[in-house]
Amino acid sequence: MRPFATSPQAAGTTSPRPTKSDERGELSPFVMLLCVALVALLALVVDGGRTLSAREAALTEAEQAARLGAAQLSATSLHEGETAFEVTGAIAAAEQFMTASGHPGTAVVLGTQVVATVRTYKLATPLLSFVGFSSMPVSASASATAVVG
Repeated sequence: MRPFATSPQAAGTTSPRPTKSDERGELSPFVMLLCVALVALLALVVDGGRTLSAREAALTEAEQAARLGAAQLSATSLHEGETAFEVTGAIAAAEQFMTASGHPGTAVVLGTQVVATVRTYKLATPLLSFVGFSSMPVSASASATAVVG
């Protein structure tokens, strides 16, 4: 009878698992991709939030300007038909308000309604500039109706 022959693997001279030196650098591409994805997500959240906030502020500004313009139209002139003086005053008041608020815009009177539009301006997006979006356009429009009663 022959004694059992032992193979080098059975004797423990080599292991089926790779050694530490064989595993070096395997996680680096994954970590790099994860870091890039997290930075892109952070940029979208931060700069996207700033853009939404700026649009909300522009809308609020346009609403206030339209209300101010509508307040310039008197009840008497609305009953008798608008006079050019009051229409001009309503437009000027709304436009001056928007200019004083820091974002010039335009206003028009349509019947008993004043429509104010904050002009489009560019909001800088420093984090999104890394992926090609250096600024985002922001504008808003709102209307107010002069109520007679």
